[in-house]
Amino acid sequence: MIGKNGVMHQKSLSFAKSIVSVYQYLTDERKEFVLSKQILRSGTSIGANIAESQYAVSRKDFLNKLYIALKECAETLYWLELLRDCAYITQTQYKELQENCEELRKILSAATKTLRENNS
Repeated sequence: MIGKNGVMHQKSLSFAKSIVSVYQYLTDERKEFVLSKQILRSGTSIGANIAESQYAVSRKDFLNKLYIALKECAETLYWLELLRDCAYITQTQYKELQENCEELRKILSAATKTLRENNS
């Protein structure tokens, strides 16, 4: 279920809150302003696109919004890896965020696959 009470919505909202916290940490404590903006944008965009999909005008539009959320997951995983490799976040911070993002990626991947197969 994707609605406001659905797993996808709840997990993406929780993840976005974690990303906002990391952004605040990066800007306040680490004085990092470029990469932090990138991860803030991609990490919060996942849930925004899931929310937007609830009001899609067609099945194709719905699927496209979920694909965008899936691509944002992939981008967020990249920024997390870069932040870890550049020592802006710890391995522990990385692991928690990466696991949550990967879980969202798997949920979105399964949803888009099912929708795509049912559309054929």
